[in-house]
Amino acid sequence: MGDVPSSENAVSTDATIAGSATPADLLIQSRNRHFASAAFEQRYWVGGDPYATAFFNALSVTFPKGETFFMKVLRQYRNECPEKLKREISGFVQQEAVHSREHLFFNKQLEQSDFDLSRLEQVLSDVIDDIGTRPLINQLVATTCLEHLTAVMAAEFIANPIHFQKADKEQRKMWLWHASEEVEHKGVAYDTWLHATKDWSRSKRWFTKSLFMIRISLGFAKNRSKGIFDLLRQDGISGPRAWLGFAHYALVSPAPFRRTFWTWGQFFLPGFHPWNKDDRHLIQLAESEYEAAIMDHPEEKEEIATLGERPKRKRLPKVA
Repeated sequence: MGDVPSSENAVSTDATIAGSATPADLLIQSRNRHFASAAFEQRYWVGGDPYATAFFNALSVTFPKGETFFMKVLRQYRNECPEKLKREISGFVQQEAVHSREHLFFNKQLEQSDFDLSRLEQVLSDVIDDIGTRPLINQLVATTCLEHLTAVMAAEFIANPIHFQKADKEQRKMWLWHASEEVEHKGVAYDTWLHATKDWSRSKRWFTKSLFMIRISLGFAKNRSKGIFDLLRQDGISGPRAWLGFAHYALVSPAPFRRTFWTWGQFFLPGFHPWNKDDRHLIQLAESEYEAAIMDHPEEKEEIATLGERPKRKRLPKVA
């Protein structure tokens, strides 16, 4: 992508002057979707696959508190940033607020279907509370690392149709919408980090972000795996069956971990910036699916002010 500088120092200089290295013609703003009809058609809503369903369910548990934390961190840097980046942080905050709201509703549906999320939520709370005690710059680099992980997964979920090919239609629409906005704002936290560390040496910046990425990634993998196996156990899937089944899903087919490993690792390369890879076409690809679905269901455009006003969903029985 020609507009993104080729070195981290150059990106830092550009971020200081222009506000960010996000494409100038990319407007980051919330679409404020309400997925009021995104009910579960089946307990294993990802095509009847218990492992894929547990993966996305465990991921969803992280979003309300996790994205609230990201918003809190970037808000504290917004006023000191150049105007372009300041506007992008505002767009980021708006998008993440809606994501948090929609996944809160999704998680309520899981609880109504007899999933106990308390252990997953406690682990997440402990991690966020711990990061929240660290200096603000550490909270920012942690946010930057987690946003990279999220953007990498989001791009894979959109680019590879196999992930949601057989998923419940309404859920596929919600997850594609979320993924598209994660791709859209993938450079905001990183540009904020570059601006906040503009007086650092290149080596200090690289060492700090790399160390955090290794620690964050290992913790993310460990805690999400614990959550996945917790959810699987609640449906009677445990032991070697759970481990082998999830390993096949994660690494063989559709292999979200294996397919994203190289993109994740690019974070450590000299001159990395999220927009070194221009994948705006993925935003359009995702929108083509959920926009078409919304045209078929115009009632979804109606504003629903609070979670309590949304229609209650049917309770799905446990699967033995």
